[in-house]
Amino acid sequence: MKPVDYDGRQHTVYATGRALPGETARTWAEAFSARAPAHRPLTVLDLGSGTGRFTPLLAGTFGGQVYGVEPSSRMREQAAAHPAVRYLEGRAEAVPLPDSSCDLALLFLSLHHFTAPPAAAAEIRRVLRPGGRVLIRSAFSDRMPDLLWHRYFPSARGVEERIFPSLPAVLELFAAAGLEFVALDRIRELSAPSLAAYAERLKLRAISTFEHLPEAEIERGLAALESDAAAERVPRPVHLDSDLLTFAVRGPR
Repeated sequence: MKPVDYDGRQHTVYATGRALPGETARTWAEAFSARAPAHRPLTVLDLGSGTGRFTPLLAGTFGGQVYGVEPSSRMREQAAAHPAVRYLEGRAEAVPLPDSSCDLALLFLSLHHFTAPPAAAAEIRRVLRPGGRVLIRSAFSDRMPDLLWHRYFPSARGVEERIFPSLPAVLELFAAAGLEFVALDRIRELSAPSLAAYAERLKLRAISTFEHLPEAEIERGLAALESDAAAERVPRPVHLDSDLLTFAVRGPR
């Protein structure tokens, strides 16, 4: 499937369309903290940092230097500034950091964009210190959750089942790179405070899967979603179930 060009349209909508509600930011900060190394501060790699929606949060949560590595120059241009954050041009297969320089690596919806997964896993292992952890927020083709937006765009689920790797494949990939499985957590996060707010976000098409959907289906789905949102009398929050997979560098710190 053709790679998404984030220097094309996505960089213009991503920061707004994928902004984190405060409750959601707190949910992820707690989830990351529960699986990160216990000592503080931590030096963190945010691999595939995009517009930096998590990068400053990681600095505030772990108290150390955070490196946001992102191949798209236009996504980096939109990234949120923070005194403890440096954004670097790079990609998963060539991380511009020294060996054993990080305590934690976050891959938040970036794993499926890797062009050479074994090389990327080896790079992540290379930059981690003994006792370091890898946190991977990803969908997996063999355990796709029931997502509300898939009901409006019916071919999206099939697209994502082709885009995202299976859980066994990811476990095997990182084991081969010298990382051991720690945990697989299901995280329930707030996506939007109401169906109307959810519709406004989806209208921006900031989910990269939209790049693979037929335009006619997108238009039909948005129209149906907006109709349902207009009929909503009592706003109800929209939640999303997400997988967080943790690996650790083998051996004690």
